[in-house]
Amino acid sequence: MTVSDDEDDIEASRAPLIEHLIELRQRLLWSVIAIAIAFVGCFYFAEDIFNVLVVPFERAADEPVSFIFTSPQEFFFTQMKLAFFGALFLAFPVIASQLYMFVAPGLYKNERGAFYPYLIATPILFVIGANLVYFVVMPLAMNFFLGTQAVGEDVQVKIELLPRVSEYLGLIMTLIFAFGLVFQLPIVLTLLARVGLTSADGLKTKRKYAIVIAFLAAAVLTPPDPISQIGLALPTILLYEISILAVRYVERRRAQAEGDDDS
Repeated sequence: MTVSDDEDDIEASRAPLIEHLIELRQRLLWSVIAIAIAFVGCFYFAEDIFNVLVVPFERAADEPVSFIFTSPQEFFFTQMKLAFFGALFLAFPVIASQLYMFVAPGLYKNERGAFYPYLIATPILFVIGANLVYFVVMPLAMNFFLGTQAVGEDVQVKIELLPRVSEYLGLIMTLIFAFGLVFQLPIVLTLLARVGLTSADGLKTKRKYAIVIAFLAAAVLTPPDPISQIGLALPTILLYEISILAVRYVERRRAQAEGDDDS
């Protein structure tokens, strides 16, 4: 298919602004319905999901752990947050597909094909970041926090960690979202390279600034302990280096495609 054929497809898919707004409303409605259905299911299993999220804490404590809540409604609202947290995960394929169907008519055919890998890689990278929190960062962070307790027979004042359910859930959810978003860095930078807003050489020259920003972001997005901050900063720097390689690959493919067009 030639460029003129692609342009004909886009012209055929053009619609007045009001039709675009109606379609956008429809896509948003389907996304909201998917989130609502997933929310109901997650709320029903909220306590089971919370028990799964407690496993990193139990692994660090090496024994069953206890939680408290200090207001009658606290655990109920914690379950609501947990249900919404799970609903976003479960509804993401629907949200992503609705987004793609909304923007696809405005893309060339080759651009639509290039969009698929990013659509697939986004949830995969998010899950990788979430697993890093669940299996590595969270147990190490909770082990650090448990080490600040003052327990034993020889202590004058016993100081024991009894976290509130809402605080623990807020902590692990914040870390999962922070790591999941940071793991999108290669996708964001590669997309910017595709539209010509960045380059591999430009990323290499800004490496030192990226390292500083990575540690600043880790200090803002994570609790004030060195384990979780370093645990976020180091993968961010590694992802930045991977992004440079990905952008370099995109540039080579673009140069090869331009050479084929010239020939």
